[in-house]
Amino acid sequence: MWKGLAFLATAAVVAAPAAAQESPARLNDSGYYEAPAINYLVFSNWYDGLFADSKISGVEIIQQDERIATNGDVRLSATPGQWDAIGRLVDRTVDPKTGVIEATLEYPDYGFRYIIRARPKGDALIVSVDLPGALPQALVGKAGFNLEFLPSAYFHKSYLVDGKAGGFPLYPASAMKRTPTRNPASGRSAGPGAEPLPMARGNDIVLAPSDTSRRVAVHSDTPIALYDGRNQAQNGWFVLRSLLPAGKTGQVLQWTVKATSVPGWLRAPSIGHSQLGYAPAQKKVATIELDRNDPRRPQVQLLRVDASGNETPVKTGKASDWGDYLRYHYMRFDFSDVRELGLYVLAYGDTRTAPFRIGDDLYGDAWHPTLDVYFPVAMDHMEVNEAYRVWHGPAHMDDARQAPVNHEHLDLYAQGPTTDTRFKPGEHIPGLNIGGWFDAGDFDIRTQTQYAVVRSMVRSWERFHPGRDTTSVDEATRRVEMHVPDGKPDLLQQIRHGTLQLVAQFDAVGHAINGIISPDVGEYTHLGDAGSKTDRKIYDPSLKLYEVKDDRSGTPDDRWAFTSKSSALNYGSIAGLAAASRALKSFDPALSQKALAIAERVWADEQSHSPDLWRHGNTTGGPLDAEHFAAAVELLKTTGGKQYAAAVDKLWPEIARSFARNAVTAAEAIPYMPASYRQAMEPAVREWLTKTDQTIAGNPYGVPITEGGWAGNGTVMAYGLTTDALHRAFPDIVTPDAVFRSLSYLLGNHPGSDISFVSGVGSQSKEVAYGNNRADFSFIAGGVVPGALIIKPDFPENHEDWPFFWGENEYVVPEGSDFIELTNAAHALLQQDREGEKQ
Repeated sequence: MWKGLAFLATAAVVAAPAAAQESPARLNDSGYYEAPAINYLVFSNWYDGLFADSKISGVEIIQQDERIATNGDVRLSATPGQWDAIGRLVDRTVDPKTGVIEATLEYPDYGFRYIIRARPKGDALIVSVDLPGALPQALVGKAGFNLEFLPSAYFHKSYLVDGKAGGFPLYPASAMKRTPTRNPASGRSAGPGAEPLPMARGNDIVLAPSDTSRRVAVHSDTPIALYDGRNQAQNGWFVLRSLLPAGKTGQVLQWTVKATSVPGWLRAPSIGHSQLGYAPAQKKVATIELDRNDPRRPQVQLLRVDASGNETPVKTGKASDWGDYLRYHYMRFDFSDVRELGLYVLAYGDTRTAPFRIGDDLYGDAWHPTLDVYFPVAMDHMEVNEAYRVWHGPAHMDDARQAPVNHEHLDLYAQGPTTDTRFKPGEHIPGLNIGGWFDAGDFDIRTQTQYAVVRSMVRSWERFHPGRDTTSVDEATRRVEMHVPDGKPDLLQQIRHGTLQLVAQFDAVGHAINGIISPDVGEYTHLGDAGSKTDRKIYDPSLKLYEVKDDRSGTPDDRWAFTSKSSALNYGSIAGLAAASRALKSFDPALSQKALAIAERVWADEQSHSPDLWRHGNTTGGPLDAEHFAAAVELLKTTGGKQYAAAVDKLWPEIARSFARNAVTAAEAIPYMPASYRQAMEPAVREWLTKTDQTIAGNPYGVPITEGGWAGNGTVMAYGLTTDALHRAFPDIVTPDAVFRSLSYLLGNHPGSDISFVSGVGSQSKEVAYGNNRADFSFIAGGVVPGALIIKPDFPENHEDWPFFWGENEYVVPEGSDFIELTNAAHALLQQDREGEKQ
């Protein structure tokens, strides 16, 4: 793992005395407690409401630059899972005079309100729970104060409980107790549930007593139990827990939490750079991230590595000071003048990077793992084989059952008051078991994802025509063989696979659907082989559970199709189908013609009535005007029809108001529209450039860095792709520099570390990620993760030792297609520059 190897060179302790000493924790201007090498956060973050418990709130501990504890809060079970109830934050107050932080929360369903209060005492934190009213009877024996500790931070370490020693298990092996029957998973036998028993219990608990970088001591007069939550779910944490007493009010519980503080400790510098490397003509800037208390300013060296391993300095100098961003200080080292091809290393004091290249062909093949590996693995309704390895068997061949009406489901899916189809709730919808990609680290087919990926792939095909062929795809036998050419361009085969799912939806129900997803949490959390997720047989309610007859079974594990009609989804699918029809015209003429016929028919239908405005979560399409505009542009490009040009012109004023997210599509329309259209776009382009330049000036990386609950690599790539599109359309206004800055950010020049966020691309890349193989602590080559998540107010985080942070580590399919498109765009820009130099 990267943290265990390269971390020693890039983020290790650089100055620490032999023994820790007490240094008072103080409330800083950012609203959290700070002592040397320690931060205590108290509800600095709150969940965004989309995905329940994402391990980013409550009382949290950052120790020697690692967030090792979170979710210090009142919970209703010992090892709560992702979908278990969590209190609602009512209010948070910070008193700078007393140093006290208070958070008021409630469980509305129980009429239960409580206050969590924190104050510093020396280098420790006193955490108490106050109850305005007595604990409701329904929560007696259930409600307790929990603090969760990151398992990977305590692998190979021990603990003491009231002086008795124990060891943290590398793999969960706690004793369990039987519990009442839980909801059935996947329609299989419900059976009994189970919960872990405590590994230990006492009033004084010390975690990792021999390791100052992980030692945390907790004392309470109320007994504390230590649990291993991984016994119930692979993403569970180690949990310390004290039950709240019945019949009491006021302060009912108090913990003293003391994470070891180390005066003089400094975080080692990180040298942000592209792990892939740089083209000779490309601007090359490394970003050095420093502890703000680090006064040292050694020179930076760029070393060239020869065949014998000798290192020759080719550029040495002081880095320029950029200033403070988040919790760190930044400096920048520009080595753009170094153009000689070869292998290089950057050094800053004792910190060294892994070797990287300066080469002409870097971007020409950087996307190969994404197309060769990641996308084949993501193909639904197929068996995917790689030499000796079966990634998954034929998946979800029993798709799909009509979702129930008036139902809010998991993962942002919902069905409205009617099915909007001819099918009754629970009835099988034939024809949906074809094409499409798994949306992300889970297995659903999100229609909005499907058409976004198809359009991106079509842009790559039409502009770059990559004929790469390393994968055999047989849709008839539903088999994919990786690293085996079949004489057909892989990108076209992927476009066809996505198009088949979009077409199937219109064939089945007459309109685009929200998507297809597991019927319950038990099946949704399935990890590993997608082919074993269901029995692949159509559910027949007349059969008994587990009974099988021909291609039918009595097991209701079939995924649900959410079919509420949305004009935004229809328009988005129209855009994808119209684009695909161009790319597939010679490759699969029949599918091409059918895709275009559907797109034109559905467009005409949508023009004949008021739009269907069903919306829920992020599964019902983007903004209606944006999806409508995309459909008009793609149909215009495909057919040249005047009605589509008229629609583009009519929609433009609204699109101009949200230009940033529509800029690529707007630029695509320029060759098909009168000159006045381009003239009308120019002010929007200039405004976009001004606002973007203001945004990127706020950080040292020169890209927009988002601070939501999902990290921002998608936004960074969108910035690069928008820059590329606008540079081609308005070369006198927009320069292409941001294309390369975006790629450098993605590939290692970013906050928190210098790792490449594209698995298998670059010297040190993402090797532990949130794919459907995440329980194996492994990766899928070519997958792109969300990246550096900003834990508010100022901590950039991306764990390479714990894959289950989806907001940091979850592969998402559109990011894969965007990466293919962006790297090809960079390669094309460099080729264009070389050709210009020759002339």
